[in-house]
Amino acid sequence: MPKLIVTEWTTLDGVVQAPASPGEDTSGGFQHGGWHAPHFGDDMFRKSTIDTIAAAGGYLFGRRTYELFAAYWPNAPEEEKAFAQPLNSRPKYVASTTLATPLVWQNATVLRGNVAEAVAALKQQSAGDLLVFGSTELVPTLIEHNLVDELRLMIDPVVVGGGKRIFRDDGVLRRLRLVESRVTPTGAILATYAPSRN
Repeated sequence: MPKLIVTEWTTLDGVVQAPASPGEDTSGGFQHGGWHAPHFGDDMFRKSTIDTIAAAGGYLFGRRTYELFAAYWPNAPEEEKAFAQPLNSRPKYVASTTLATPLVWQNATVLRGNVAEAVAALKQQSAGDLLVFGSTELVPTLIEHNLVDELRLMIDPVVVGGGKRIFRDDGVLRRLRLVESRVTPTGAILATYAPSRN
């Protein structure tokens, strides 16, 4: 069965909010947007990201992440073709109760109804692995319902002291096993984890 893979840029204290730019997501008074910027140009990070995107059979988004991607990638510059080509051409699924259909980004579909049930069904039907980016509301739900097969984290050497996280304070113990890890020249850690079934 295809895997559901969550990929996140995260701070050392587990925050995934607004990694790319200062104005990306200021909700809750978050003032440290763009904390991932020093690592954008790292060749190891770039290759890892391209490989992850290229290997996916499709992509799963929460509404806010979908809107950010749909506004940028269809018109991305030529130098970002390695990212844009698979993102624009492959199936995309959006968990949302508010988006109007049809969606403007080609090959994009809204998942309606119970998100966990819809994603579980999608995993059964997908022709390849499903990749989830960002999506700070969606990912905790996927984790809660044991739908995530891999977590691919780029852990940046920065602490921001608060913000949105993908792991809820729900008191549940979830054991993971390390599948792979590498350290980038900028000091970030690329780590892949899978749920431990023992």
